[in-house]
Amino acid sequence: MALYTTDLLILGSGPAGYTAGIYAARAGISVTIVSGNQEGGQLTMTSAIENFPGFEEISGFELMDKMKNQAVKLGVQFVNDYIVEVDFAHRPFVCSSENGHSYKAKAVIIATGSSAKWLNLESEKKFLGYGVSACATCDGFFYRGRTVVVVGGGNSAVAEALYLATLADRVILVHRRHQLRADKILQDRVKENRKIVVEWDSVVEEILGVDEPKKVTGIRVRNVETDATKVINADGVFVAVGHQPNTEIFKGNLVLDSKGYIVTHANCSATDVEGVFAAGDVKDPKYKQAVISAGSGAIAAMDAIEYLDSVA
Repeated sequence: MALYTTDLLILGSGPAGYTAGIYAARAGISVTIVSGNQEGGQLTMTSAIENFPGFEEISGFELMDKMKNQAVKLGVQFVNDYIVEVDFAHRPFVCSSENGHSYKAKAVIIATGSSAKWLNLESEKKFLGYGVSACATCDGFFYRGRTVVVVGGGNSAVAEALYLATLADRVILVHRRHQLRADKILQDRVKENRKIVVEWDSVVEEILGVDEPKKVTGIRVRNVETDATKVINADGVFVAVGHQPNTEIFKGNLVLDSKGYIVTHANCSATDVEGVFAAGDVKDPKYKQAVISAGSGAIAAMDAIEYLDSVA
């Protein structure tokens, strides 16, 4: 069991966390980043990013790896661990991890991001890992030359469908509305891709499969306009219906909104606890873009630096 002591503790290792670490380290303060349950965050599951300035195209994993290396090079201490309990009632703040380690800090930046939402179907749970996935870049390889379903209509879902179309023979995009929510450039690519078919105004009611060997064989969908149901044969199902903030451990410690996002003061990253700041998707229910998360991390770092100067 180890005790880590630092000026600034950053929880989370996505674009917000890494950027905060880079800015804070350059200010000459000691910084420790605790990776969280997914090093690099959700972005590591994105196959191709075309809208992060400075990179015409880069994978999410590569972008996060570059950010991490830059932070470490500047002196940021990085620990692959997961925080399960926080004490913001006393100073210095103390956070405890699942590995039994303690982290003591004068200031904390929360950049724990968000996690994928699921359909909350029993059949989804049954076939998770046996044809049901939330990561095309992780599992798409197994469906080369086959038929897959992507559930959702936003940027993430459309990006998953476009990536899977490079591997699968057929991609069926199931969306509950009659218009996608994704950026127009992504919608145009879907329309132009002959491998992708959109099942409009539809919701997945059940994921179908067999037990021996355990695998997905298709889905049952219901049209929300006509209430008619039908079965679509498929070998895999990729769920991309949004994300929820990773804020469970902060309940009772910080003010959260009705959806669980951390509430910060206007035009800054400060939470209701002095010395605790929030950045990225954990406080942003709307934009959820890598470049915005990175900018949010820079703001949090500058707010934290100002706070640390005031209490020195």
